[in-house]
Amino acid sequence: MHPAISLGIDLGTSELKTVLMDGTGTVRGQASVRIDTSRPHPGWSEQSPQDWWAACVNALAQLRAGWPQDYARIACIGLSGQMHGAVLLDSNDNVIRPAILWNDARAEAEAASLARDYPAYADVTGSLPMAGLTAPKLLWLQTHEPAAFAAIACLLSPKDYLRLRLTGNKVTDMSDAAGTLWLDEAARDWYAPMLAACGLVPEQMPALAEGDAATGTVPAAVADQLGLPMDVVVAAGGGDNPVSAVGIGAVNGGDSFISLGTSAAIVSVTETPLGNPAGGVHSFCHALPGRWYAMGAILSGASCLRWATGVLGQPDEATLLALVESAVPLDTAIAPSAPLFLPYLSGERTPHNDPQVRGAFLQLGHDSTPAQLGYAVLEGVAFALRDAMAAVTSTGAVVPHCMLVGGGARSQYWAQLLANVLGREMRTLHNSELSASLGAAKLGFAAIGDASLLTQGLPIKNTFLPDAAHSAALSIRYGRYRSLFPAVQALHQLSDKE
Repeated sequence: MHPAISLGIDLGTSELKTVLMDGTGTVRGQASVRIDTSRPHPGWSEQSPQDWWAACVNALAQLRAGWPQDYARIACIGLSGQMHGAVLLDSNDNVIRPAILWNDARAEAEAASLARDYPAYADVTGSLPMAGLTAPKLLWLQTHEPAAFAAIACLLSPKDYLRLRLTGNKVTDMSDAAGTLWLDEAARDWYAPMLAACGLVPEQMPALAEGDAATGTVPAAVADQLGLPMDVVVAAGGGDNPVSAVGIGAVNGGDSFISLGTSAAIVSVTETPLGNPAGGVHSFCHALPGRWYAMGAILSGASCLRWATGVLGQPDEATLLALVESAVPLDTAIAPSAPLFLPYLSGERTPHNDPQVRGAFLQLGHDSTPAQLGYAVLEGVAFALRDAMAAVTSTGAVVPHCMLVGGGARSQYWAQLLANVLGREMRTLHNSELSASLGAAKLGFAAIGDASLLTQGLPIKNTFLPDAAHSAALSIRYGRYRSLFPAVQALHQLSDKE
């Protein structure tokens, strides 16, 4: 066993997670801290980068107190984080304003203008301009907060702010850079024409590195503050989805997984850039050299279940899931006329690219029950992922089966429903809720020369095979679900005209 310990840090939207991993891939300790989101206006979503650092300091204090011997052996740190956020720094590396997050919809008009004015750029950057990506946010700032825009000396993605605080270096990796819409995906370098379209220049961008590269060491003053050993190496790391892929061993072409967290995504690893920008598919750089991935993203995943729990008056999500499982067993076909749910609580990305569309319950009757509504929510998210999977496979990427990660993976009921709806085998994994922090820790080891863990997967917990007996009923319901999108889209378009 390698005597060193790697610290994996995953900056999520709702919490920061950390793990201590030894050279065999074993988790020696873990800690997490919740993070609050501010929504000052409808459709806005912001967080304070200073809160991220405070959460990091807090989590590391927990690790140091709980596992002091392992903490003292930390030799490297890997970083993972929520993608597409805009962290603005001035010439003194001070934060100019709160970070605008991935699920912020304010830049819809700016995204549309980029798509209209520079249609050929999507083939280079791997994605259509969308309000959730970083580039349109900067166009919005240029118009609505010109003083803040003028003060920008450097732009970072969220996890790279933690790197700045840890090392003093302004660096990002290829996978997070890909999510900004400013990267030439094939060349793995900044794309100056798209930067210029947003009023920026390459000199305002951080240095680029592959996810397994070293990007600096923790200086003595910071090491003393955090109780870390001297000369701890910090790896470039990556965005949460590609680093989750490293965590579960999805590193070769055809490896596929579904991330079912606050948002949700279906991801297929590719060995060349494969995209379908018109279908809302992202073709982004992986966190490892020579790898890319095709991704279909939906903006509301397990967060739909959390929302439904409150709306339906249930004490917690586990209670609602138990109610659904007992009242709507999966071995009984669901009626086509049962309630349907469109999970567009934060708008939608793949394949619709409409951040303003909103969700809905439909086919309600006097006999509709909380259990039926809870089932409809789980099914609606599965239907949205079926839309996203169709878009991903349209690129030539393959999805032979799916590993399932994220908080939603804890529900065996939901996993079986996903298998039935998608017609794919689902595999849940031990420790999958830590996949991003585990992947970060693996990249940490790689940065100090030990890449042996990069292809190591997580042990399979359960396997769920599609139940063909219910495919016909689910296909009818999926067809109805698909037919309803134009109606809810028209509703918000009417609201805009009023």
